Amino acid sequence: MQQTHFNEKYPVYELVLSKQETTAQNAAEVIARLKAQILANPNAAFIGLFDHYAHTRALPEGEIAPEILAAQHIIFCFGIKLPNPRVMAVRPRSIGVTEFADQFVINFLEPPMPIATQAMEAWVMALRDR
Repeated sequence: MQQTHFNEKYPVYELVLSKQETTAQNAAEVIARLKAQILANPNAAFIGLFDHYAHTRALPEGEIAPEILAAQHIIFCFGIKLPNPRVMAVRPRSIGVTEFADQFVINFLEPPMPIATQAMEAWVMALRDR
């Protein structure tokens, strides 16, 4: 898993996962595995799914790189503490899954809470099961 900065501002964790490194066949299977991890974690609450590919494709001005086959988000929240209203700006969390012919790119914005970062990183790394 690589840590980068998107637009030189946003700390992002990203895993490029070859389809040969996982038994997941498509983005929907990757999302299903992540959902199982979220549901199994007592500190996380599953919120929903967002099909970014379908949304963008439906827009008259929508543009999708031709090599992208699918792009989905799984949305959830680690709500261990609510110390002030500013924490609302960084919640809920999401993990993005982009599918290509030969690989998946899985990424998320770094949470401000180490326990959430550790859990999300573990969930994503568990996808490498071959």
